[in-house]
Amino acid sequence: MSDTSARLLELLSLLQTPRDWPGSELAERLGVSPRTVRRDVDRLRELGYPVQATMGAAGGYRLAAGTAMPPLLVDDEEAVAIAVGLRTAASHPVDGIEEASVRALAKLEQVLPARLRHRVGALAAATVPMRTVDGPPVDPQTLVVLAGAVANRERLRFAYRAADGTETRRLTEPYRLVTAGRRWYLLAYDNDRDDWRNFRVDRIGDPLATGVRVPARVPPEQDVAAFVTGRLYSSAPTYEVVATLGLPAEEVARRLGGAGGVEPIDERSCLLRGPADTLEWTAARLLMLGCEFEVREPPELVAYLRALGARATRAAQASDRRSTLRNYLLTE
Repeated sequence: MSDTSARLLELLSLLQTPRDWPGSELAERLGVSPRTVRRDVDRLRELGYPVQATMGAAGGYRLAAGTAMPPLLVDDEEAVAIAVGLRTAASHPVDGIEEASVRALAKLEQVLPARLRHRVGALAAATVPMRTVDGPPVDPQTLVVLAGAVANRERLRFAYRAADGTETRRLTEPYRLVTAGRRWYLLAYDNDRDDWRNFRVDRIGDPLATGVRVPARVPPEQDVAAFVTGRLYSSAPTYEVVATLGLPAEEVARRLGGAGGVEPIDERSCLLRGPADTLEWTAARLLMLGCEFEVREPPELVAYLRALGARATRAAQASDRRSTLRNYLLTE
């Protein structure tokens, strides 16, 4: 393949990304001059590829969507990434995505070269997905609209249902989609509230791209995932846990993954002190340590453990009664 043909294929691959590519950025990526980029764009148009150009600081080149769109071009790494992503898509709570993922994967594997099919198959055979409790379902079409608005830097209107059931209309500038735990979140600048907000995607309804494009805003933190997680934790109930544990401090720190707030009392016990977001997870972590412990604070955790213990006792007693009845019937 000639250098020009290879460059045209690389240019076409870049233009298939849903965004506008400034000529200077394309020239830098391809290692050519902006004039060469313009000539290559003209060649693609002559071949029937619908390359659009927009003027201005936020403008650039992009492929127009439509029924005449040429086949998608991806390199080896992208093809493997798509196949692996489709195989694992069912682990995310996107409503109806499992069947669609299977159909798309079947089509993709039909056109993958043998060497790539082998790589994908080997990775799938060596991987065991861990099933998690289903999160709230998300409409795939909602994700498509949100992702398009993010890529196009386009203002977005939608209805939003808060945790207490209150519904509002929002005008936002979407920045990124983030998965945290088993939920999807949209990080966006809320124009009405003049601040950054996290929106749970399963609570978003009737999303509508306005067609108004805006310059990209810079979020308060460069690490978007850390920023979203921090906002989520800051809005969650926080408890200060104080507990005495019947294990050496070094052993507790090791089992808790090096967590801080562990102070030795003596060689066989220590004091655990630190924040907790949920009672359920904190109780589970304490029980999984496999040692005797006493919770001093907070009283909510003490009450939760008491209720949990009572529930476990009832379950054990019910099992004992069934065993006693079974043994009685066997001896009769």
